[in-house]
Amino acid sequence: MPLAEITSRIAKAEQNAGRAVGSVQLIAVSKVQPNERIEAVLQQGHRCFGENKVQEAAGKWPGFSEQFEGVDLHLIGPLQTNKARQAMELFDSIHSVDRPKLAKTLARLAQELGKCPELFVQVNTGEEEQKAGVLPADADAFIAECRGLDLPVKGLMCIPPVEEEASLHFALLAKIAERNGLQGLSMGMSGDFEKAIALGATHVRIGSAIFGARTY
Repeated sequence: MPLAEITSRIAKAEQNAGRAVGSVQLIAVSKVQPNERIEAVLQQGHRCFGENKVQEAAGKWPGFSEQFEGVDLHLIGPLQTNKARQAMELFDSIHSVDRPKLAKTLARLAQELGKCPELFVQVNTGEEEQKAGVLPADADAFIAECRGLDLPVKGLMCIPPVEEEASLHFALLAKIAERNGLQGLSMGMSGDFEKAIALGATHVRIGSAIFGARTY
């Protein structure tokens, strides 16, 4: 699906939700995509991209950032503490802050580096054992802990269970964000981003609908 079609659908969803056109940021998820596909999207003027792995991003984005001005890079996959420094130097936003040890590591590195990416706390809205993220019942306390460490928490992120109605999870995430005074909501992917926008998403993460199917 062409990038223009996705951006048109986002604009329509914004209008249907009574929101300003341009209020939702499209993160083009470029993980495991060949460089020529990524470059084609960059050539069309898009600058906001998402990657799952620090090492993969480090192998391709410094070169693209030299070639194209204004690249805005988001880490949307899990972050190991031993990769935190590299992530903070490479990414503009990290969407997967999910445990106290990682928060403390990011806070220490922020002091050392004198800067910190914008951060999103990942909430495991489906309470799935195999999935990262703080449980909904623990979210308020963890957000407070991150703020106590002077971390720039911009918002929350979730990945709903595949077999459940995504809207219920988006609504839950929005509720947690509202009571904690957070504006950012990173939610919604290729199959459900219009529902996410209707429920307040500020960032939608769309990959295969833009780039085509991934070949692992």
